[in-house]
Amino acid sequence: MVDAIIAHLQQVNKRRTEAENMQLLRPIQALQQWQCERLLATHAQMAQKPAYAKAMDFFVDELYGPKDFSQRDADLMRVIPKLAKALPNKAMQAIEQALWLNALSFDLDMAVAAELRREQPPDGEPLNRTTYANAYRAVGRNADREQQIKLVAGLGRQLADVVRIPGVGLLIKLSRRPAKLAGLLSMHEFLQRGFSAFKDLGDVSAFIEPVVATETELNARLLDSRVDLTTENPLPDV
Repeated sequence: MVDAIIAHLQQVNKRRTEAENMQLLRPIQALQQWQCERLLATHAQMAQKPAYAKAMDFFVDELYGPKDFSQRDADLMRVIPKLAKALPNKAMQAIEQALWLNALSFDLDMAVAAELRREQPPDGEPLNRTTYANAYRAVGRNADREQQIKLVAGLGRQLADVVRIPGVGLLIKLSRRPAKLAGLLSMHEFLQRGFSAFKDLGDVSAFIEPVVATETELNARLLDSRVDLTTENPLPDV
């Protein structure tokens, strides 16, 4: 488990460095911001429900958004062996899945951002549902897209299991001050937000399954060459 977490962190750090060298960091951040707006538009009814709002925000802000995760990742790299001894195994599994999802998403975002730059010069058409859909299809990688959606589904269920473990909420709460003193506040806030988002979610399937079904259908249509993206683009205007 620890080795897998470190491997995910190393992968995303490597990709981040490559993106910086290719001058792709800003385009990736712009892409991630657009994707967040797209997700919220696609799942607007879900995001507006009080019971689901925090869970939706957690996925958007902590796993998909243009936030700089370098400090959180550095914190985790420093303490992950000790963390594995302190947290329940289910919590470690959720962290591993979250970081796998983050690493895979960044890799895919980097590929789409590179395609957008290749197809759209700086003075060309701005990022929108048409340019995004065309770049998404050009990159392809359906197996990775399907894996990305599976990770979202699995992570949601794992977090729902974690919040039901007796004492885990108190453990996270009591660890805030030691984490701050140790310079690990960024990592702690990530764990706290994940716990808080799913603590009061109730039936996680009622939240996760509609999201997964919609994203699976979107991915299939975007990558299906029989779908004319000029007239049948399944993405919302954002």
